[in-house]
Amino acid sequence: MIVQLCVALLISALIGYATWAKVRSAHAAHDGSGRDVFLAGGGLSWLFVAGSITLTNLSTEQLVGNNGNQMLLLAWWELAGFIGLLILAFVFVPIYYRHGCTTVTELLDRRYQGGSVRTLVAGIFLVGSVLIYIPAALYSGSLFLKTMLGFEGSLLVFAAPMAAVAALYTILGGLRAVAVMDTYAGIGVLAIAMLVVVLALNAIGWDFSGVPADRLTLIGSNASPIPFHTLFTGMIFIQIFYWSTNQNITQKAMTAPTVQEAQRGVLAAAVVRILIIPLIVVVPGVAAFKLFGPLGDAAYGRIVAHVLPGWLIGSFAALMAAAVIAHTAAILNGAVALYSMDFHDRFIARISDHWKIATRATLAMAVIGVALVPMFQNAQNIINLLQQLNGLTSMPILAAFIVGLLFKGVRAEAASLAILFGVAFYGWLSFAPPAFLPGWFHYIDAMLVTLLACVGVALGVNRLIGARA
Repeated sequence: MIVQLCVALLISALIGYATWAKVRSAHAAHDGSGRDVFLAGGGLSWLFVAGSITLTNLSTEQLVGNNGNQMLLLAWWELAGFIGLLILAFVFVPIYYRHGCTTVTELLDRRYQGGSVRTLVAGIFLVGSVLIYIPAALYSGSLFLKTMLGFEGSLLVFAAPMAAVAALYTILGGLRAVAVMDTYAGIGVLAIAMLVVVLALNAIGWDFSGVPADRLTLIGSNASPIPFHTLFTGMIFIQIFYWSTNQNITQKAMTAPTVQEAQRGVLAAAVVRILIIPLIVVVPGVAAFKLFGPLGDAAYGRIVAHVLPGWLIGSFAALMAAAVIAHTAAILNGAVALYSMDFHDRFIARISDHWKIATRATLAMAVIGVALVPMFQNAQNIINLLQQLNGLTSMPILAAFIVGLLFKGVRAEAASLAILFGVAFYGWLSFAPPAFLPGWFHYIDAMLVTLLACVGVALGVNRLIGARA
């Protein structure tokens, strides 16, 4: 344990030094603007765009949660993400650059008549980041490290230090430091994660015999986490929302100096998504099922501890901790951007130096995130829980983007009412389903129904507003 800890600390220090060495030259150019703090001054090359997008998505929620299902079926989240990244590259990136956006909500502000929808969507993103995504990232990372290292104490022993370091990266380096750290840590994470795949397959003799067929198929039954028919209903719209209108991801695509450089970065992330990510998020979990039986979210940590040699466990622990830190820092930076640009600057006081506001907001959000980590300890599977919770806001918000981009002259009030309707409507369909729904109806189906209903409500309310005017 002592050797592993020393290796972990050494690698963490090396990643930190490499990140500092890369970003220090840009420090003198800091001007305190929102673009400087939240978009790295628009100076990142395609490599760092790709690295930041990849590791912002690939953290322990995916490695722990997808492997925790212990079935190949969960690879669909990653395979479908390839299409989502293509839509981001060729549809949304040019739009965001053309409008000069720092946050995705600024696009809504430009497309609607009136500003209420921007504030509402920013508030939803902000609440989701602070109350769900930051603590979930810290929880899954802490659980992985605890399981892999065989630690018996509280998850907060891991969560608090990782949150503190993530806050420091966000405060001292902004998105530039986060993106660079993402890339450096991501190369190591992907390399060792692929090694885990090979070693896990070797541990079971490259033979999945004895594993139930439902854990080896890519065609999910109606009772599975991803029924096959949902690939043709809500899945694609989940991907469009996540990759193209989600502040935490889309922000990384806006850090390049040109549209073309941003597109190269997004496409590079798409290649990694289709070739590498599906293997590392499902194969170790299935191998763990054959070796140890059903383990849930503890499966990935268990298989890693089983197949990696002792000297590599410390290295992987450090790289995974760096991934969690970078992932958390990315969420913090996105949340702080929303608070600064969409709330503080508009409703409290004009901001002359975004670094100062970012410092205070980051510290507050990090403390709240750590305090909420225990809330996730009773989750049966973290990735399934997060995907279902996402529907509460993802489809209503995506509907607002669709209406704003495809229709002219729509009032912000109409979109805002449609979003509020959508949150309640999806909650009813997914968490308290009415008796008349067929047995095959899944929460992913509920997302498509919610999206269509929200578009209809927005256009209908807008027509009523126009008629009264």
